[in-house]
Amino acid sequence: MCVTCGCSDNAKATITNLDTGNVVLLEADDHGHSHDHSHDHDHDHEHSHDDHAHDHEHPHDHSHSHEQSSAHTHANMHGTTISLEADILAKNDLLAERNRGWFDGKNILALNMVSSPGSGKTTLLERTITDLKQTLPINVVEGDQETVNDAARIKSTGCRVVQINTGTGCHLDADMLARGLKELQPPADSVVMIENVGNLVCPALFDLGEKCKVVVLSVTEGEDKPIKYPHMFRAAEVMILNKIDLLPYLNFDVEDCINYAKTVNPNIKIFQLSATTGEGMDDWYLWLKAQVDQNKQSVVSS
Repeated sequence: MCVTCGCSDNAKATITNLDTGNVVLLEADDHGHSHDHSHDHDHDHEHSHDDHAHDHEHPHDHSHSHEQSSAHTHANMHGTTISLEADILAKNDLLAERNRGWFDGKNILALNMVSSPGSGKTTLLERTITDLKQTLPINVVEGDQETVNDAARIKSTGCRVVQINTGTGCHLDADMLARGLKELQPPADSVVMIENVGNLVCPALFDLGEKCKVVVLSVTEGEDKPIKYPHMFRAAEVMILNKIDLLPYLNFDVEDCINYAKTVNPNIKIFQLSATTGEGMDDWYLWLKAQVDQNKQSVVSS
């Protein structure tokens, strides 16, 4: 998978389709370049693998500024330090562009939900799906190292969902998502929520082809998370400050947290809410619906 974070190439990742019970083992050397969930448009990216210059332009700013575009990996062998300089994300980014084109072709809004473990991402998705399912078709790709527990929770809402278990891997990548989409088969004009593995480090580096990253921060985690993990908050377009119903019982400074986030990313959009009580959820829903409308308009204008 990746030398950046130390994920193992034999992570034994799997995809589970909860509707069919189908389980697919993602072999390390099977990277599925055919990407054969059907494209509804001619999206011929003639990506040359002879030259990883990585100079294809992203149609919009995903702010995932790959500061490690020439990643340095040092291995000590027999007292000699070998410096390996390679853009290990180039391959991922090429596949992410293919995912993005596929989403665009089907007018699907894809959001990459990222956070620490226990921030309340799954509860947030459950409530969002339940409240909006009559007006907004939502499909989910669940990412965890092991178990289908979260996918089962999502399935109980009536939502279409597939579970990707990354094994020893600490994040989803574009290839995993492509093959998860092949199982999920989300319909056109819908929303795909990608619940990434709970981790505020590596998911910041991996573009999946999503419209944007949404970082979920619980008030139980401490207000300084944005400056402790700046790359994630810089890569995200939206921050959801969750579990605000617990503020009376915690020593958490909301103003400091927002200031830290704005220091790292001045343009970040912030929602304060409780996925448990429903407080503040309406603003999140309005933003979500606006993104769907914007997606439709961009397809019409193109």
